[in-house]
Amino acid sequence: MTPPVQAVLPDGRRRHFQHGPIDLVIEAFGAASQLALAYGQAWVRFQTVLEELVSELPALRAPVGGPLEGGVARRMARACAPHGGVFVTPMAAVAGAVADEVLAALLRGREIARAYVNNRGDIALHLAPGESFKTGLVTLGDEPALDVYTRILGVSAVRGIATSGWRGRSQSLGIADSVTVLASTAAAADVAATLIANAVDTRDEAIDRVAARHIDADSDLGGRLVTVAVGALPPEAVDLALGRGCDTARAMVDRGLIEGAHLTLKSRSRVVGASKLLEKVA
Repeated sequence: MTPPVQAVLPDGRRRHFQHGPIDLVIEAFGAASQLALAYGQAWVRFQTVLEELVSELPALRAPVGGPLEGGVARRMARACAPHGGVFVTPMAAVAGAVADEVLAALLRGREIARAYVNNRGDIALHLAPGESFKTGLVTLGDEPALDVYTRILGVSAVRGIATSGWRGRSQSLGIADSVTVLASTAAAADVAATLIANAVDTRDEAIDRVAARHIDADSDLGGRLVTVAVGALPPEAVDLALGRGCDTARAMVDRGLIEGAHLTLKSRSRVVGASKLLEKVA
């Protein structure tokens, strides 16, 4: 396994931590002395994350319920636990949980006004009272587009953002181009985005699927069919698929598991909850 590496990005503010598949961009705001200590703490914790996850991979790829040891692994399991009744493994929350863990290390004992850890689009946030965070939400399609942005205030419950869909880096059982979720943690947003994206689905000859293990022999989805291509769909099929995803998202909002979600398929979008946090790009 290659060793972890870190760098200061060209803007002189953001830090880049990378180790195997984990790729983080981190930025914090506060006094220079506090920032130096905070980044150092985050780096110390980051260096151990991948080895911890690898040591528990068999349990992390199994349905939620088995004993787990590592801090990130336990975050993954906690995020997935409320979704009993559907197939889900802790791996559904891995990117968000890593972001949460590194952010927690960065903040420990430090006075930081605002910070984020961005793990390839899954973002863990810290906002002190009076602070806010604004970011664009890129919707995936034939051509990715910046269609919506969100402004999160310190008084909001949102501290995590995550996106999933069949076009993303993870396998999906559904056909959503992208589903972005706002939740209390990045891990909670991550697993919710995965499950909502799975629910955005319908049957149509234009949809191609293959067994997950044929793409990745180690996939936690095993022989389940995952989407590899979505051709032209009639409008009624798009509406049906989005409606199913919205039903799943709405149930999560009602249970207090997420604050809201933005769903896209074939240039159509739906918003569930948190509508005041989402604004169209002019």
